[in-house]
Amino acid sequence: ICIALGAIVIGTLIGAVLALMRISRSRLLRGISTLYITVIRGIPMVTQLMIFNFILFAPTGMPKLAIAIVSFGVNSGAYCAEIFRAGIQGVPVGQTEAGRSLGLGRAQTMWSIVIPQAVKAVLPTYTNEFVVLIKETAVASYIALMDLTKASDMIRNATFNAWVPLLSAAVIYLCLTLGLSSLFARLERRLARSDRG
Repeated sequence: ICIALGAIVIGTLIGAVLALMRISRSRLLRGISTLYITVIRGIPMVTQLMIFNFILFAPTGMPKLAIAIVSFGVNSGAYCAEIFRAGIQGVPVGQTEAGRSLGLGRAQTMWSIVIPQAVKAVLPTYTNEFVVLIKETAVASYIALMDLTKASDMIRNATFNAWVPLLSAAVIYLCLTLGLSSLFARLERRLARSDRG
């Protein structure tokens, strides 16, 4: 949970910046964001985690937990960027034109009109990214970080019984993901009610 929460914060921040770069008028900014997204999405999460641990942060002595949070956050940022970009571009152009006709600048129109609508539109997909992130943390054991999967595997090795520890880990992951999905669904319904009200 700690890894997923830290990573989603980093991923959201990176994703928001990259999404704005991706839709900017600057060819350079669009190129940088496209390159980042293409590279990160094209490399498996396990490989990225090991690159961060054994190459990038190996000389620093950074704690494994921090390395996991950063690597999962960097990975999540690429996916969040595409989610946010799709949400922003999904807002009808007429909304932007209406804001500009009222005298709002480009940035004001974006923050006051486009972003609030985009947030509501991307919430289900963003929820899915968070749920996927929680399940992906199961590969943290590749860098010798104790997580739920690693703990269940150690119990399996000690007891020679695979049923109880592995099925328990599966149930815990299921409870976590169902709980988060329910929480975000409630938030989504509340936002929908505020639209109607």
